Amino acid sequence: MLSVQQRQDARAEAARELLADTEGAEPVRASRLGRPVLLLAAALVPMLGLAGYLHLGASDRVELSREFAKPPTSLADMTRRLERSVQAQPDSAENLYFLARSYMAQNRPGDAAHLFERAVALAGRQPELLGQWAQALYFASDKHFTPQVQALTDEALQADPKEVTSLGLLGIAAFETQRYQAAVDYWSRLLAALPAQDASRSALEGGIARAREHLAQQGASVKPKSLKVRVALAASLEGKVQPTDSVFIFARAINGPAAPLAVKRITVADLPAEVELSDADAMLPQLKLSTSAQVQLMARVSRAGQPTTGEWVGRSQPLASDTQAQQVVTIDSPDK
Repeated sequence: MLSVQQRQDARAEAARELLADTEGAEPVRASRLGRPVLLLAAALVPMLGLAGYLHLGASDRVELSREFAKPPTSLADMTRRLERSVQAQPDSAENLYFLARSYMAQNRPGDAAHLFERAVALAGRQPELLGQWAQALYFASDKHFTPQVQALTDEALQADPKEVTSLGLLGIAAFETQRYQAAVDYWSRLLAALPAQDASRSALEGGIARAREHLAQQGASVKPKSLKVRVALAASLEGKVQPTDSVFIFARAINGPAAPLAVKRITVADLPAEVELSDADAMLPQLKLSTSAQVQLMARVSRAGQPTTGEWVGRSQPLASDTQAQQVVTIDSPDK
């Protein structure tokens, strides 16, 4: 089973790989794949070598101990060591996984796909493994989105709607088949799943910008996301609030940072009120309504005028961020 840290590393690196595969970026992909995998393996290979050490004969032990005493000098050297580790421990999902990553770095997606399949059989159908298996199959089939690739990405995203490799891969497939709105949607979801300081965010934003440019050239416009909300105050609270109390109406991601994706401010005197939340109401450029697939609507009464704390609150059920029907939020509960 892959550790939490290994899975996090996989998510970040897979996202960076996929971002380089948009239009005109193939040379960048090759250069980006090698270095992070090599650095990771420099720390990992000694551990892998030790794991399989006892399975070897005496002469092989001497040779392998010498080999793993030195850091790898190149990607090819690292790959050879990983191959030795897989040979020594063929039932180690970790060994298979990192060798598959190395093969991807060497533009050997067919070999990588075979190893990812074996890793899945050993470690279970973890979303990250399914996504990277799908990625390898996609490149091995000369960028054809086969039924198997579709099934793997569907399964990965059903288990984890923020699985970055699958989101990136679906965005690439949409972009290369000129379904630019779908590319914007998938990459926006990927953007929301990445950490705020992730180095790949700028490249992803560039890919979204290119997709928007193509939409404009086609005479289409990017489908804006907005949510219509009617906010009301429960009758039981009418004597417990002041007309000048602030009311913050906002949407936040179901799976993501707690910071609002969109927010508007009114007062109790304005209630009941109908408002529309959109990307224009974002507080942070990297957190917008269009970057999240599912959201929750909230309305908070705050006498102190603080959006994060107040006296009373109302919440909606989780809903899709592209919901067209007006939603009703009733402020009726203590803000705890």
